[in-house]
Amino acid sequence: MRGAPVIAGTRVPVVKILYLLKEGFTLKEISKQYPHVGIQKLKGAINELAHKVESRPYATQVSQAQTAA
Repeated sequence: MRGAPVIAGTRVPVVKILYLLKEGFTLKEISKQYPHVGIQKLKGAINELAHKVESRPYATQVSQAQTAA
């Protein structure tokens, strides 16, 4: 996973958490799979990612999910 963003202090890739959320897992369920991460750390990683996406110039473009609706 060289170069892949991970949750601070862990080796858990942020993208893995995003895919689990996409599949319908709750933060509580994810924290049970990764007990060393904890819900607050998961929320922090998601908030940081959301902030990074919002700050990008392309963040206002329509996503594939929006066009499919």
